Amino acid sequence: MNVLGLTDKNQNVNAVPVAGIAAAVVCGLLFLFAVAFLLYKVYRRKCSSQSQYERIGKDTKISPPMLKIEGKGITPPTLDIKPVQFTVPQTTPTREMQDFRLSTIANQDKGDNTGVITNGTGSDSEPNSPVPSRRSSVTEIPGAYVLGEINPQLYKIQDDEAEDNYFPEDHSGRIWFAVEYEHEAERLVVSLMKAKNLPSRVLGSVNQCDPLVKIFLLPDERRHLQSKLRRKTTNPKFDESFVFQVTYKALLQRTLRLTVCDVDRSKKHKVIGHVLLPLRDVDFDGNEKVVMWRDLEKDVTETASEKGDIEFSLGYNGDIERLSVKILGAKGLPKPEGYTTIDTYVKISLLHVNKVMKTKKSSVIKRCTDPVFNEFFYLKVPSDQLDTTSLSIAIMRHAPGVKGDRQIGRVVVGPFMYARGKELEHWNEMVSNQKELVTYWHPLT
Repeated sequence: MNVLGLTDKNQNVNAVPVAGIAAAVVCGLLFLFAVAFLLYKVYRRKCSSQSQYERIGKDTKISPPMLKIEGKGITPPTLDIKPVQFTVPQTTPTREMQDFRLSTIANQDKGDNTGVITNGTGSDSEPNSPVPSRRSSVTEIPGAYVLGEINPQLYKIQDDEAEDNYFPEDHSGRIWFAVEYEHEAERLVVSLMKAKNLPSRVLGSVNQCDPLVKIFLLPDERRHLQSKLRRKTTNPKFDESFVFQVTYKALLQRTLRLTVCDVDRSKKHKVIGHVLLPLRDVDFDGNEKVVMWRDLEKDVTETASEKGDIEFSLGYNGDIERLSVKILGAKGLPKPEGYTTIDTYVKISLLHVNKVMKTKKSSVIKRCTDPVFNEFFYLKVPSDQLDTTSLSIAIMRHAPGVKGDRQIGRVVVGPFMYARGKELEHWNEMVSNQKELVTYWHPLT
C-alpha cells in the first residue's frame, strides 16, 4: 500500500506541469490571434481610406463647389480672367531720354552749343536725324552714359603725383600736414604726413638728407614737439600725430610753425625751412581734419597774437610759502587809433576761489609797444591753497588825464579749476619744480 501510494503521488506531480504548459500555449494563441486581428483592422482601414476629393466624388452625393459633374467626367471650373497689359522695360534709353540728356550736356558745355552727336564713325548727324540706337554713340559723349551701365569716372582713382612732382625754381621743399581741434577735450591735433623735394647736402644726390620736423605753437618758442628722424631721403613720409592742450579761445591767438631740419653726421640741426599757419585762419567749427600743404620758406616773419604776448616767470617756495612772479616783457601790443606808441604797465591779481586777495602793479613803461619790465613780485600763498589759487596778469594801457585805465589783455594761470592749455602747464611745472623760476610766453586774451 505504501508503495502504491508513493507512485500515485509522483504521477500527480508530473501531471501538474503538463496542464500549465497547455494553458500557456492556449493563451499565446489567443494573444497572437488578437494581434493579427488588430493588424487586419488597421490594414483594412488604411486600404479603405481615400483622399478628400475621391470621397467627395464617390462617397457623398453633394457635388463639390465650383465643379459641374456631367455624366462620369468632371469638367474644370470656368474662370473669368481679364488680360493685364505688361510692358517689358527697355534696356536702352528712349528717344526722349536721350534728347533730354544731350540737351543738358549741351547747356553745361558752353563751348559747344551745336547739339551734334557723333555716331561713332567720325561723321556728324543732323539735329533732326534719328539718334543711333547703338550704345557707343551715346557713351562717346563726355559725361553721358546709358542707364544700367557703370560710369567709369565715378570709380577713377585720383592720382595727384603730377601735382606733387611740380615744383617751382629755387624750391626748398614742400610739406603735407593736417590740423584738427577737439572741442570737448580742448586739444589741437597736428598730423604730419610727408614732405617732398627737400634739398640734399650733396648736389645731384637724393639720399644725402636726414630730415626731421619741429612743431611750435607760437608765441611759445621754448617748447616744441619733434618728429622721428628719417634717414637718407629727400622725400620722407612721417605719418605721425602730435597733440597740444590749448583752449579754443587761446587757439585763435596762436600760430603753428613747422620747422624742417636736416641732421648732419655731427648731429647738428640745419634748418631747411619753415611753415607758418595762423590758426585763426583755419575753420575748426566742423570738427573735421583739415588737410593742406605748404612750401617751405627760409625766412619767415613770426606773427604775434591779436592782442599781443607777455613773458613772465613763476616760482614757488614751499618752505616759506611764497609765490614769486617776474614780469619780463611784452610784444606786439595793439596801438589805439591815432597813436604811434602807448604807455603800459602790468597789474597782478592773486585770487583765492575767485576772490581777489592781493593786487600789485608794475611801473609804467612809456611810449613803447614792446615794453620790457624785469620786475619781481612776491605773494604769500599757503601750500594747502595752491589747488584753489589762481593768478591774473593783465597789461593795462595808461592814459594820463583820463579817468580809469583800459585793459589791453590778460592771462590767467592756475590749477585745472581755473586754467587750461599752456596756462595750466605753466602752473603745474611751477608746482613740480619748486624753488626754480619757470618762464613762458603767453598770448593775451
